[in-house]
Amino acid sequence: MPRLTLALLAALALPSCGSARPSTASDEPPCVVGRISDGDSFHCADQRRVRLIGIDTPELGQGEPGRQAQEALRRLLPKGTTIRLERDAAPRDQYRRELAYVWVGSRLINEVMVREGWAVLYTLPPNVKYADRLEEAQRKARAARAGLWKTGGFACSPSAWRKRKCADAGQPPR
Repeated sequence: MPRLTLALLAALALPSCGSARPSTASDEPPCVVGRISDGDSFHCADQRRVRLIGIDTPELGQGEPGRQAQEALRRLLPKGTTIRLERDAAPRDQYRRELAYVWVGSRLINEVMVREGWAVLYTLPPNVKYADRLEEAQRKARAARAGLWKTGGFACSPSAWRKRKCADAGQPPR
């Protein structure tokens, strides 16, 4: 019994790290940003392909909105930047891309893309860890008419465009 008390006292005496968010230690190696594919996916320098969880951006085939979203991600993740990838329940998508929340320091890039109006919420269970946070970012971006909300860039959502549901929106090739 005394050993348990000593162990408990020792644990309580350890200094707190004061982290703003819980630690999410990962066995994943850090990613050094290589090439930005579009507004919601990129390659690490080691050739891993990554898709940001919880967001969707216009496709490059959608013209200017797609290019603007890609450029926004390029600004947030300059080539050579070391980032941390945080996993959720499902590790990969149907295209074998790694699914991740992307952190640059304490900034959640998935959230920044939505908050600045370059991406929309795209929740696919079971990857829902930050769904509420992303939903709130979208609500604020839309109300503020940030990014693509200002120009009508989401008049045809990326998912509707991929399903060929938008008239006069430069549909994807068959």
